[in-house]
Amino acid sequence: MRQQLLDPVGSGSVADVVRRLGAVPATPHAAAELAVGARRSRHRPGDVARALADGRLIKTFAFRGATHLLTPEDGGVYLALRAASRMWELPSWQSFYGLPPSDWPHLREAVRDALADGPMTREELGAAVAARPRFRHLGRSFTDGSATLLKPLAWQGDMSFGPPRDGRATLQRLDGNPRWAGVPDLEEAGTRAVEAYFRTYGPATPDNVQYWLGSGLGAGRKRIQSWIAGLGDRLAPVDIDGDRAYVRRADLKELAATPATAAVRLLPGYDQWVLGPGTADAHVVPPARRTPVSRGAGLVIAGGVVSGTWSLTGDEVVAAWFAEAGPPAREALAEEVARLATVLDRPLQPTVRTA
Repeated sequence: MRQQLLDPVGSGSVADVVRRLGAVPATPHAAAELAVGARRSRHRPGDVARALADGRLIKTFAFRGATHLLTPEDGGVYLALRAASRMWELPSWQSFYGLPPSDWPHLREAVRDALADGPMTREELGAAVAARPRFRHLGRSFTDGSATLLKPLAWQGDMSFGPPRDGRATLQRLDGNPRWAGVPDLEEAGTRAVEAYFRTYGPATPDNVQYWLGSGLGAGRKRIQSWIAGLGDRLAPVDIDGDRAYVRRADLKELAATPATAAVRLLPGYDQWVLGPGTADAHVVPPARRTPVSRGAGLVIAGGVVSGTWSLTGDEVVAAWFAEAGPPAREALAEEVARLATVLDRPLQPTVRTA
């Protein structure tokens, strides 16, 4: 839990938390605020929105095609992996959008030119691009609910989400952010992403890495295996309940000296505590309880293991403690609810029942 800034709770900035996790699901916004706030000793409501507004975070399409918060310094690492499949070159894409691969550089240029004067709504951007005869047929594709055409433009670093306008999403150029470091070469990006994963989510197995970067970003298995192998002696093997896993060698002494924890934390559904290793990891999610976790229930974590779920009704936090997790940690839960109240800046009362 130390590596994910959960015990002890971290003292860094919003960007520090997002950088450590790699990415944080951006929607719903309240969950993103809680995921970050749970890992900060001093957090105020709106801190995530303020970090987005001043460019310390970016919001873009990333893992599983969903919107995520990334840091502009490291976000390009994950976008490089997501773009590596070059799915826009598939025959099905070419046929559906009427876009051969040779047209994509021109489309990307048209999008960047349209956004040069500032953020635009999807409708405005579609109209600007469709004003070019070559792309007249694409206007409606920019407003399609799935945003399928927009995603490769985001993955290649041309744009990200901008500040909302009258409740509507906008898009903006990424290179207008002075913190934006660009999209690195794929091999560099892969090595950096794998090492960052072991830093935050280790001890981890190659299957865990495959879930995060393969299932999450579409990076091929062979590439991921080569990036892991390329770390060589920078990784050290460890035994976790009979399973062989790996940690960064630089972290080994600190991990070995860290005592076991019984800390209780309340995390939002789909938090990176479970999405990082995957809900199939029985060390984190009891197999019999995988269904509610996979469906986005709020998470009660005790000693690093999902030990219950929770929900918020009015000012009441209702924790459903799993019977197999032993007696409910009522005192620790009450302390965590009090901490949650400071993150949300509202009074809260705990109620505990056994599930």
